[in-house]
Amino acid sequence: MAGITRRRFIRNSIAGAALALGPRVASAAPALAHGIAMHGAPLYPPGFRHYASVNPDAPKGGRLVQAVVGAFDSLNPFIVRGTALPFVRWNIVETLMARSPDEPFTLYGLIARSVETDDARSYVAFELDPAARFSDGRPVRPEDVLFSFELLKTRGRPNHRSYYGKVAKAALHGDRGVRFDFGVEDRELPLILALMPILAEHATNPASFEETSFTAPLGSGPYVVSQVKPGETVILARAPDYWGRDLAPNRGNYNFDSLRYDFYRDVNSQFEAFKRGLADIRFETDPGRWKTGYDIPAVRDGRIVQEEVANGQPKPYSALLFNMRRDIFKDARVRAAFTELFDFEWVNHNLYFGVYERNGSFYDGSELSARGRPADERERELLAPFPDAVLPAVMEGTWQPPRSDGSGRDRESLKRALDLLDAAGWQVAKGALVSRVTGKPFVAELIVGTKDQERLALAYQRMLKRAGITLDIRLVDNVQFENRKQTYDYDLVPYIWDQSLSPGNEQSFYFGSASADVPGTRNFMGLKNPAADAMITALLSARERPDFVSAVRALDRVLISARFSVPLFYTPGQWIARWRKVARPSKVSLSGTLAESWWQAG
Repeated sequence: MAGITRRRFIRNSIAGAALALGPRVASAAPALAHGIAMHGAPLYPPGFRHYASVNPDAPKGGRLVQAVVGAFDSLNPFIVRGTALPFVRWNIVETLMARSPDEPFTLYGLIARSVETDDARSYVAFELDPAARFSDGRPVRPEDVLFSFELLKTRGRPNHRSYYGKVAKAALHGDRGVRFDFGVEDRELPLILALMPILAEHATNPASFEETSFTAPLGSGPYVVSQVKPGETVILARAPDYWGRDLAPNRGNYNFDSLRYDFYRDVNSQFEAFKRGLADIRFETDPGRWKTGYDIPAVRDGRIVQEEVANGQPKPYSALLFNMRRDIFKDARVRAAFTELFDFEWVNHNLYFGVYERNGSFYDGSELSARGRPADERERELLAPFPDAVLPAVMEGTWQPPRSDGSGRDRESLKRALDLLDAAGWQVAKGALVSRVTGKPFVAELIVGTKDQERLALAYQRMLKRAGITLDIRLVDNVQFENRKQTYDYDLVPYIWDQSLSPGNEQSFYFGSASADVPGTRNFMGLKNPAADAMITALLSARERPDFVSAVRALDRVLISARFSVPLFYTPGQWIARWRKVARPSKVSLSGTLAESWWQAG
């Protein structure tokens, strides 16, 4: 039955959609390349041996144990339904090309040993490595690539459906290739297609693909699932006879024979497990714990190493997001008042030992940030059709997040907030903020998924109370938190965007109008802003890095001015604690230190 379903899927969806599975496209003298960069040329030349940020001589063997907070009900990370495990993506299911950790956005050959495109990037073609094999030993075929493309375009996550929907035609190309022709101008699309996860047609049933399952998709990656205890543990084992072990992007990576992921209900139990040696590494996020929680014998005698590791990426944008689909948050003045009432200086000193920096830009700490910079000529040209999209102070580079005196009772901040609320039709009566039109009090709910988030929420609740605002806090389990977040069932929600030095199509997924009402995107605030859409189009069409930087900064100005979030804070670098039985490369990549490059110490 499954085989019949797959054949019907290919016949009806691919052939019927004019994806040309019939005659192969002739390839006359293709200009094949070993890698492709979003802007400029790849850092590494043809025939390079390994990335600079790995240890190519790292020993193989041993086991890496990681502790994870939360739960899961699926091993398929490519669908909306369920809570899946992201590590399936890079450990089990490979992509056509591999992303370099040492460059903003450059890819090198993996399943596809070479790539071909034109100057306009109107198409991209890939030649598959004849050695590529799925973990069951069967070869990866061009037909598997087209199968994966159509499956993810029609039944995958919203980002896949959006990206792949821009392809006008997909076809077999030469003896071992595939080619994608584009129906739109989008210079990132060749790289987006290169990062397509490749699934096995013979082992994937399209009819049941969107259902949650504890069986992982069959991939061609370095690991396979060896054991699953739902809600407790997932163990990955090294794939026998992994075909790609000697490829340059893999040399020095994937050094452990097995990877074990143990799941814990909350952060405290996760941390206790690490201290007892039940987990090997920990990426810390709580400054209080980082400053005081590691005063234990294993740290004092050197068995656990604490490290702060810097990286070159934009700092994560952490915020409380307003759901602008809700009536109470449609007015930007109300949202601005909520930001005025958040006393970062008090929170940072009293809850976080003063170690945090304040978020303000969506690309803080990088050349892409508009914060503190006046708009250049190119930015002003891009923004000219949208004269009301950017606040004057943001355009001139003088805007900063509100500052308080740190007392937790700053009268000036409170006055500014009340003035904004008054202008938006709200007034304080008998200690409560009420609508002048309906007389109803201002009540909002903030959902949180961890105790750490709850602690911050309780502090913010007290700050809002000074303006007569009632903030209800709802602590829910991980599964419910993710489900409510994905379906936009909240008034406010905490979230962190991790940005790169080469933002692209994912910005539409985060901030594009078309994603605002589609469940499962990351447009959690429901932003529908024509200026943001235009700036995303501009950054996608930029050919040279300076034009690209201007377009991203222009987008940053629009996002800041939209005031859809209460900006929170970020750490200057990665906080890492590790037992000495695991080691990491001494050279840190542009992306920071990555667990796949670690190994079992002697």
